[in-house]
Amino acid sequence: MNTKNILVAPLNWGLGHATRCVPLIRELIKYGYTPILASDGNALNLLKKEFPELTALELPSYEIEYAKKAKNFKWKLLKNSPKTINAITEERKLVKKWCKEFDLAGIISDNRLGVYNKKTPSVIITHQLQVLSGKTTWISSKIHQRFIKKFNECWVPDFEKKPNLTGKLGHLKNPSFSIKYLGPLSRLNIQKAEKKYDLMIILSGPEPQRTLLENLLLQKINLLDKKILFVKGIVNDKQVITEIEDITLYNFMTSTEIEKAFNESDVILCRSGYTTIMDLVKLNKKAFLIPTPGQTEQEYLARRLKKNGHFPYSKQEDFEVEMLHEIDLYKPFLTSEKELNWKQLFVLFERE
Repeated sequence: MNTKNILVAPLNWGLGHATRCVPLIRELIKYGYTPILASDGNALNLLKKEFPELTALELPSYEIEYAKKAKNFKWKLLKNSPKTINAITEERKLVKKWCKEFDLAGIISDNRLGVYNKKTPSVIITHQLQVLSGKTTWISSKIHQRFIKKFNECWVPDFEKKPNLTGKLGHLKNPSFSIKYLGPLSRLNIQKAEKKYDLMIILSGPEPQRTLLENLLLQKINLLDKKILFVKGIVNDKQVITEIEDITLYNFMTSTEIEKAFNESDVILCRSGYTTIMDLVKLNKKAFLIPTPGQTEQEYLARRLKKNGHFPYSKQEDFEVEMLHEIDLYKPFLTSEKELNWKQLFVLFERE
């Protein structure tokens, strides 16, 4: 029996990076590996709740903050970049130490740029081979690709050929590094379930934008005469459930609860974060998207999916509940999914 230790380290930027690592961690366990979890903040809390039996280690925070106004988003990221660079340097030192301490057979980083080691097979999971940042896209993409090259392999959670989900984000004309396409990664599965909610709202993403959208939606959804489930996406120690008339509010849900809720809901209202989109596709769900203001990638994904006839979307400041009627005019993205050969993927960690 194989008991090789594999470090799995998602970025703490919203919950998406952590949740899409859940199916990967399950597969590692299934194939006899021992995953060791590493992250910070909400992402680490979520993984600890999903896998309480696994070792969990703390990595330094990238201190990613969002601006209140979309136009200040890039400036805020730039202002915080020294802290991010320090965190990347720190995590490299920690990973070097952990390679010896835990005798790591492999490293899987989801968008954490310093989580690799030259002597240990290292993988980066990212759907951003190009980092969209407006006029500075070419430079932000170049910098990101330089980091990707430091890893042995790059795993992209999307389809390689068209139709795909990420478009130019996750596909390069002439890549200079090894790319493997995994197909969409989701921790959720379709279940047979009675319809319980007309609308499920699920929020995630860094502050203050998460709270701004929560407050906006709470003001507006009172106008709907519908049964609504509202998941705020705040991972606390204790789950809190509140009922206000026809609205049921949760601070967070576990994977099992989210899966059940998705299957029991008619339509979904959510951010156009890539992990959420993969969940919608896997569950064949109809949805309305509201991109995080200033996050070029989410805006691009929402525009592209609308243009291709899959999901309607609105800017946060323009959103009105009547827009939800548009959902019926769109057809969910249907996939002809091939089963992913995980064993073949994990061959990298079998090298002596």
